[in-house]
Amino acid sequence: MSSKPNRPEDLARRIAARRVAESSAGGRHAATGQWRRETFTLPRDDAREKARALFARFPKAAYMTEIEWWRECDDGQIEFTVRRLRSAD
Repeated sequence: MSSKPNRPEDLARRIAARRVAESSAGGRHAATGQWRRETFTLPRDDAREKARALFARFPKAAYMTEIEWWRECDDGQIEFTVRRLRSAD
């Protein structure tokens, strides 16, 4: 143990470092706070199926599921991020 007493700024620094480590550890599937975000890149029809399956598994009313962001890639695929409450895991 350290003989030096902890200061509030030391605690704040440790908490901030832990948050950064947790959010970067998961890469594209990082869970931050109470939200879980997953990013997918799929052909258009497969993207629709995946989104429907996620909404069926995690209903919007219970898990606050939503398509947070989406775009059409140059190759015609759809990239999208689904956000839902972590309590669903």
